[in-house]
Amino acid sequence: MTPDTPSRTAPRRDIQGLRALAVLAVLGAHAVGWPAGGFVGVDIFFVISGFLITGMLLSEIRRYGSVSVGGFYARRARRILPAALVTLGAVVGAAFALFNTVRADQTLWDAISAALFVSNWRFAAQGTDYFHAADAVSPLQNFWSLSVEEQFYLAWPGLLVILVLLVPVAARRGAAARVVVGIAAGAIVAASFAWALTQTEAHPTLAYFSTLTRAWELAAGALLAAAVPVLTRIPRALGIVMGWLGLAGAVTAVLFIEPTAAGFPAPWAALPVVATCLVLAGGVAGDPRQRHLFPLSNSVSVFVGDMSYSLYLWHFPVIVFAAVLLSESDQRIWIVLGAIAVLSLASYFIVEQPLRYAPWLGARMPAPSDRAASERAALQPAAANGTPASGGVASTRPAGWTPGTRYFPDSRRPMPASALSVPPNTPAVSGGPAAIPPQQLVRGPASPADAESVSAPEAALGRLWRERFGAQIFLATAGLLAVALGTATWVYSTSGAGPLIQPPAFSAPAPPQPAADPTAQLQAELAAAVAATSWPELHPSLDEVMAQSSGANPAHDCFSPTVTPDPAACTWGSADAPTHLYLVGDSTAVAYAPALRSLADNSGGTISATTVGLYGCRFTDVLVQNDGDGIMAACSERKDVVRQLIAADQPSLVIVSNAFTLGRSTDGTDLSAQDLVAAAQSEAATYGMPGRVVYLAPPPQGVNLGACYSPVSSPSACASAVDDTWIAMWDATVAAAAASGDHAVDALPFSCWEGICPAFAGTLPTKYDQTHLTVPYAEHIAPYLAWVLQSQGLIAAG
Repeated sequence: MTPDTPSRTAPRRDIQGLRALAVLAVLGAHAVGWPAGGFVGVDIFFVISGFLITGMLLSEIRRYGSVSVGGFYARRARRILPAALVTLGAVVGAAFALFNTVRADQTLWDAISAALFVSNWRFAAQGTDYFHAADAVSPLQNFWSLSVEEQFYLAWPGLLVILVLLVPVAARRGAAARVVVGIAAGAIVAASFAWALTQTEAHPTLAYFSTLTRAWELAAGALLAAAVPVLTRIPRALGIVMGWLGLAGAVTAVLFIEPTAAGFPAPWAALPVVATCLVLAGGVAGDPRQRHLFPLSNSVSVFVGDMSYSLYLWHFPVIVFAAVLLSESDQRIWIVLGAIAVLSLASYFIVEQPLRYAPWLGARMPAPSDRAASERAALQPAAANGTPASGGVASTRPAGWTPGTRYFPDSRRPMPASALSVPPNTPAVSGGPAAIPPQQLVRGPASPADAESVSAPEAALGRLWRERFGAQIFLATAGLLAVALGTATWVYSTSGAGPLIQPPAFSAPAPPQPAADPTAQLQAELAAAVAATSWPELHPSLDEVMAQSSGANPAHDCFSPTVTPDPAACTWGSADAPTHLYLVGDSTAVAYAPALRSLADNSGGTISATTVGLYGCRFTDVLVQNDGDGIMAACSERKDVVRQLIAADQPSLVIVSNAFTLGRSTDGTDLSAQDLVAAAQSEAATYGMPGRVVYLAPPPQGVNLGACYSPVSSPSACASAVDDTWIAMWDATVAAAAASGDHAVDALPFSCWEGICPAFAGTLPTKYDQTHLTVPYAEHIAPYLAWVLQSQGLIAAG
């Protein structure tokens, strides 16, 4: 195997095109929901990153016999941190200006975790936490993949240093080091993929974000980089076929892999990973311009690939903030795409490029013709004598000649300033940075003696940097300010998020007549809330109830999967009360617990109430899947405990409340509204209380308050219509209760007015999220629940 000395420094255009495909697929999936599998663009990025970074590290091993870990992280920091930190700072500032307090605080912590490269673990924990799984989406959620990548690179260079020590010094610059690195990368691919298969089936949310289940994708690229000398032997025709097959596979993955389908990231991520490997491997031995693969190698794709990092950083925050600022319209998507383009271009030209090559950060300037030489050079082998293996021509220019300037043989013209950073008599590299050896672009001088000759005067380096980036920074900044001014003017003139649904023309209902029935009063409060054009002063505020979540509920521990409920602590009212009520079910039941406590406390000793159940566990005889941490393991046992308690206490009435949303059994069977209602009735039948079971409907699903409520939104933005699933489940519940002689209680009288459900009533927030009642509002509706139970003859009138 021949040494892998770089033969040319021209960037591979197909790799940049792959980056463009990946970032545009991700952007499209997030912005408009198409292509369906656009999220696999992240997998394409992982493979490319593993290929290029490992190639650079192997090149360093070949040159110096080891890896400069400090130098690697310095280069990585210049590449990643400037644009990322600017994005994080801007997003946090915008969050505190546009979001509610709870969501802004969450965004701040998201930014901190992203800056520390641990956001994937934060989002994994939230996704498996029942109480946070439905939180409003973070504008920084796209940073999870960057965290995975950087965690991999936290360990990979150090591992390479250890592996190199296993290779004799004399053999480190040859094939032996590549073989050892390839074996290590292959082992990671096998182990990580096997773990991904296990975790995807058992814990899909955790598997999606986990570094351990994603490391195989980066390692696949690393394995490919180690095999570069072998890949150069691939016949040109075969390489072309591999490139097109890989492109077809990547496009297929982007178009057809479903984000909600089972089996991702394993095994389905193998399709985009293998496809990307085919493109990378097929192009190793060919012309780096890859003209035959024109969908990837054309100038537009290459440019989009060049700025793919900035595009990836900015696209998701823009989409999330636009949901708060802009009403639904045909123009919204074009505004979003325009904002993404403007901010990404500004980031690329003002921050990413200039700071990556800033001399005061220890960087070296590449030539304009080769923006990525330091990454690509390491991936092209050459003949044993160090001359180019193909396509290279020995330079006849004198030391100091700058590409693009005139050259006269035997001229004695002064050396241009761009050559000041080169030691005398150093031959230029064809197609590479102006008169700077490629190894010095990557690692710096090999010795202190070289440092004295290589380091250019600071003024000359600064002048080179200003010549390259000064104009583009000025123009990009001016353009960004102009667009920002125009956007601010437009937003100011049309400020306020539009309603998600248009409220009907409002005519206030007649004032409630004095009577025991509180329905009219509740409906009047809801009607006024539906017609409101600005947020009233609420007590408590929406910020407060969202921050408290279910933690303020007195029955919180009675429904926790990690705490065995204590019947005495979960019971309110007099122990001698003649009427004893039980409230059981999932988290919609615990949301009603304050109402039952208020009913018992205000009954004059005639009613006691026990509330017990389990968050996320529907009280049905079919186990309904819930990915919340620990819920499935505790669900069956908790239902057994409740059956035993009811059998022992023989209460007067059992009130059952479960979510009115569709679900899937743990064996993968989809459950309809009728299936779920029948399963709930079958479970209730085990209590042995025919005619004494009440099915209490939950409120209809609302809008995600974390997303809709902000200082710039209107109340109508948080109003929702009664959904079809709720209607179907309520109709099925009424029919089932009538057939069995049981009872049903409607939630619409205290939740919605004429089919529209607002986020508050009177001065009280109705919910703290999409589903669950706030404690104050649950207490507020206690008189209604007492009245409806009395009117059905289920409890005695107080």
